[in-house]
Amino acid sequence: LKGLRNQNVDITAVVTVADDGGSSGVLRNYINVVPPGDIRNVLVSMSDMPQLTLDIFQYRFDSSDSFFAGHAIGNLIIAALAEMKSGVFEAVQELSKMMHVNGHVYPAANEPLVLNAEFMDGSFVAGESEITAAHNKIKRVWVTPSDDSDGHSAEAVEEVIDAIMNADQIVIGPGSLFTSILPNLMIENVGKAVCETQAEVIYICNIMTQLGETDAMTDADHVRILNRHLGQNFVNTILVNTTEVPEDYMDYHKWNELSKQVQHDFNGLREQNVRVISNDFLRLEDNGAFHDSKMVVAELMNRLHAVKNCS
Repeated sequence: LKGLRNQNVDITAVVTVADDGGSSGVLRNYINVVPPGDIRNVLVSMSDMPQLTLDIFQYRFDSSDSFFAGHAIGNLIIAALAEMKSGVFEAVQELSKMMHVNGHVYPAANEPLVLNAEFMDGSFVAGESEITAAHNKIKRVWVTPSDDSDGHSAEAVEEVIDAIMNADQIVIGPGSLFTSILPNLMIENVGKAVCETQAEVIYICNIMTQLGETDAMTDADHVRILNRHLGQNFVNTILVNTTEVPEDYMDYHKWNELSKQVQHDFNGLREQNVRVISNDFLRLEDNGAFHDSKMVVAELMNRLHAVKNCS
């Protein structure tokens, strides 16, 4: 998002509201607010405010403060505005103006959602943090409203659907396949819109597999899971990193969610009618493997211009 912000494009970020861990989870449990952590990070990445102001917004109280311990100031502000505005969607729009956000930030839904999972062994778990902690092979995931006493299903607001249908390009990822990406797509009208939009759908494949989520999965397996959840081959293009991560560089203790580098299955991708863009997208930093923002953004812009020229 930071890289795209510097391009001449109109960005809309659709952010998951199924997080239930950390500060977000605590606030969600106390006041039933949409978890603000992911929204906070996206607002910061798209804001033009001075760095000191952003640092304050991101500041997390340390454990010596028994009342505020673990909470980020931005999370508290989002929670307060959500209460003032009677919903997180309007709160985030107001905060976007205050923070000089270049683009749009839309919570995927205007209410907290619960992520549910069925594992390959037939067991079920509810809650993103519980699913991650289970370290069990996931078969499928779906979302339900936090308060589903009236039997309503999870639904995105109209602005989210309009943004998807009117986009020139839909970018999915990188991020945790089952617990960050699929929660958005499992909102029924979001998944339907992504399948029906005329925009090119691009998936940025993770560089590393995630412990307990995508162990031993290839890039084609990642796409296969996405397509299976939406019932059709909706991913048009995939960005895959082809540069090897030095084995002795990674600090697996520090980055304990990471497992091994995602392996390639180009035949498997072609079988799903996916255009493959492979390149050196690797950025090594802090003994971890990340995407090179400039390289990724350059490829996204190339695809955008190519599609527009064809049309």
